[in-house]
Amino acid sequence: MQRINRDLYLKKLIDAKDSAFIKVITGIRRCGKSYLLFNIYYDYLISLGIKKENIIKIKLDVEENEYLRDRHVLGKYVRDLIKSKNEQYYVFLDEIQFVSGFESVANSLNDIENVDLYLTGSNSKFLSLDILTEFKGRTHEIRVFPLSFSEFYSYKGGSKDEALEEYLFFGGLPLILEEKTIEGKSNYLKDVFNKTYLTDVIERNNIPKDNILNSLVNILSSSIGSLTNPTNITNALKTMDKQDISNKTISNYIDYLIDAFIISKAERYDIKRKQYISSPYKYYFTDVGLRNARLNFREYEPQCLMENVIYNELISRGYNVDVGFIERYDKNKENKTIRIVNEVDFVCNLGSKKYYIQSVYKMSDENKVRQEKMSLLNVNDSFKKIIIVNDNTIPFYDENGIKTINLKDFLLNINSLED
Repeated sequence: MQRINRDLYLKKLIDAKDSAFIKVITGIRRCGKSYLLFNIYYDYLISLGIKKENIIKIKLDVEENEYLRDRHVLGKYVRDLIKSKNEQYYVFLDEIQFVSGFESVANSLNDIENVDLYLTGSNSKFLSLDILTEFKGRTHEIRVFPLSFSEFYSYKGGSKDEALEEYLFFGGLPLILEEKTIEGKSNYLKDVFNKTYLTDVIERNNIPKDNILNSLVNILSSSIGSLTNPTNITNALKTMDKQDISNKTISNYIDYLIDAFIISKAERYDIKRKQYISSPYKYYFTDVGLRNARLNFREYEPQCLMENVIYNELISRGYNVDVGFIERYDKNKENKTIRIVNEVDFVCNLGSKKYYIQSVYKMSDENKVRQEKMSLLNVNDSFKKIIIVNDNTIPFYDENGIKTINLKDFLLNINSLED
């Protein structure tokens, strides 16, 4: 398999190199964290003339290294490999969450003057407030996602339309590229979802062996891009499973899925009042291929998948992303004042930059165009407003300053929002 260099993340590692911070590489399992650190970044260090023996690489999720999951054993093992106080050492500890009490050994190793420490983990609790306190505020997080479409296409090549269709269907887990058949790709995604991700969630959180988690995942898979909340999901599950399920249980289970990076939660933001609304939320899958596999590839909904892919792309580019809404008042046919709520798919912020984005699969006619622009036209500020469409259109601005860009251009050009 040819190398996908993942330059976005490599640059982040290079920028953080030799700082006093513990570099923490997080993300869903099988997204390429280990390859990024153990192959791409390793080769970069070697290219600088760093000796191989000065790069200590330990995978803690493999059977042969189980004995190193004791933090005292791990600490001694690494120290014994540091032969000189006058040379810089780079220590890579992969899937560190397998080590109980890893905070103390990480702090201890990071206190060694000539050690640059890198950790990977597949659980966001790995960066909880308690752990950050234990790390004494000395962590630098680098969140890694499955392959972006740009990375995916750099490997696939050929027709952009065909590549995008495959990406929306099978997603961007790197190993999917090694499967050459539709059956192989499908089986890989179904197996990794059930045997790796869900098993991890169940075992890590001591979830009882019942159908609640499975039913919850099915509901979330079928409702990407739709507003919902734990209460709605609880009511749906009670109807489906005929079980007494509490809102608290469903909230906890959703948090477990978020902690494992399987899904993300987008909060609802009142654009006019500039405040968050506690619920409902939107949930998106970190990888759309996993979502499709969960539903046995039966519910292929391009509009929803497109929205999910745009959300993931924005997050991976570093934006804070919310679901926006803005209310207005109008008169109905009876001349009565009515409240109308328009949704803005994404409100994105990165420093001083801010964008309002609508995801539209097809701009089929003038009514559809007017409908999609209405939400953006009601936003009364000067920040850029953008419609991303799946049509093969060239980027253009209309008379209201709203930019329209096609999905492939957005995904393939990291500066597409600024251009």
